[in-house]
Formats: sequence, C-alpha cells, structure tokens
Amino acid sequence: MSKIFNKKVIITVLVVLLIIVVAASCVTIVQPGHTGVVVTLGRVDENVLQEGLHLKIPFIQSVVMIDNRITKLEVDTEAFSSDLQTVDTRLAINYRVDTSKSYSIYKNIGAGYEGVLVEPAVNEVLKAIVAQYSAEESVTNRTLISTGLVEGLNEKLNDIGLYVTDVNIINFEFSEAYITAIEEKQVAQQELLKAETEKQTKITNAEAEAEAMKVRAEGEAEALKITAQAEAEANATIADSITKDLIEYHKIEKWDGKLPVVSGGSGTFVDVSGIVGEENAEVEVSAPAYSAPVNYGAAE
Repeated sequence: MSKIFNKKVIITVLVVLLIIVVAASCVTIVQPGHTGVVVTLGRVDENVLQEGLHLKIPFIQSVVMIDNRITKLEVDTEAFSSDLQTVDTRLAINYRVDTSKSYSIYKNIGAGYEGVLVEPAVNEVLKAIVAQYSAEESVTNRTLISTGLVEGLNEKLNDIGLYVTDVNIINFEFSEAYITAIEEKQVAQQELLKAETEKQTKITNAEAEAEAMKVRAEGEAEALKITAQAEAEANATIADSITKDLIEYHKIEKWDGKLPVVSGGSGTFVDVSGIVGEENAEVEVSAPAYSAPVNYGAAE
C-alpha cells in the first residue's frame, strides 16, 4: 500500500509540475519600455506585443524582447581632418528603437542590430563630418560636429526604425607630433601678441608725449601772445597819453638852468617861453665883433 501511495504522489507531483510548465509557457510578460516580437515556428509576426501579460502558444510560439528605451552606445573610432591629421574620437550615442518597427528590425537584422547598423553608421558619418574641418577646428567646433552627427545618423537610420536623440563627443585625441606643433604655435602667438602689445604701448606713449609737447607749446605761444598784446595795449595807452604840453613839461623838468653856448656874428635868439615867463619870452643874445665864445647866465 505504501508503494502504491508513493507512486500516486510522485505522479501527482509530476502532473502538477507539467501543468505549471505548460501554463508558464502559455503566458509571457513584456516589461515596461519593451516590445515583444512573436516568432511562430520561425515566422516573425508583424503585430508586436506591448507592455503587460500576454498569452502564447506553448512550444510553438516564442517572444523576443526588444528594448525600446533610450540606449547609450559608446564608440571609439578614427577619422581624418581636412589637414590630414588623425583624430581619435570617443563618442556616446543615445538612440532608441521605434516600437512599430521592432519586428522588422528583428526580422531583417536580428537582435544584434547595434553592431550591424548603429556602429558602422557612426563611423561613416563621423568621418564625413570631421573631414570638413581642420584638426584645430574640430576641437573648437564640437557642438557643430555633434549636431551634424545627430542629423546624419537620423538620415541613415530613421527609415530602419532607429532614432538618434543625442551625440556627445567624449574626447578628441591627436598625434603627439601635432600636439607639440599646436603648443609651439600657441607659444609663438603669445610672444607675437606680447610684442604687438609692447609696440602699441610705445606708440601710445609717444603719441601722448607728442600731444603733451603740443599742449605745452600752444600754452607758451598763447602766453607770449597775451604778453605781446598787453605790451602793445600799454604802448598804445602811453602813446595816446603823450601831448605837446607833457613833452614841454619834461623838457623843463630836465633843464639844468643854463643857456646854451653859441657863437655867431650878429646874434641868436633862444626861445625860453614857459621857463622865464611871457615877458621874457625872447632874449636877444648879442655877440661881440670877434668870434670868441660868450657864456650867458640864465637869470642875469
């Protein structure tokens, strides 16, 4: 009896396990952000399963999960600039799979679409864009290159069902020889800028000194002009103030009281008006018959 009981228990357990396995194979759960591509005996159905619980035919149908969330892909690639410099680039590409085309991507490409489609497209588009810039311009135009990569990749991948949302340039690396050349160029430019600055400073200082000399010269000339005008005005004032009476006054002021000594035959008259009075305005001076000099006193 115990053997029969044990046998029934074992059979029951096996049946329950079989039922659980069959039940589990009849359902599938599609996780959030994914779609389920149904494969029925090797044939891919166009109708994909959305998020949630779904039934399927056990042992006949299988469901392949496709991640439709934004996925990050890092790619290391090499390109050449317009000046034939090697540019080693590390890129981070964010892309997603269109839910409505999950089945066609799996059917035509398979689960390895990232290595089959995305990476080759990144290499091709990057080489085309970097070739438009010199190595130095590639560094200074990262934003333009990133934008060009997004546009170029979407042109190539959108029809397939892949959409690139963003491209980040993690790093640009150049050869050691080029880096050395860039450093030497920067040093030369800095020295040139320094020399140009010093030259401009000297020119500015010279111009400032010349302007200062000009101002000083103009000031001195203006001072001389003012002095000359003042002297001219003073002379004009003096000239206007001189009269005949003033001249006679100064003559009298400077006379020492002595009449001039003269010589002659008949006689000489000296005008001493204003000196000895009107009544003696004319004094006749007679000379002797001989020509010896005669000295006349003033009041006598």
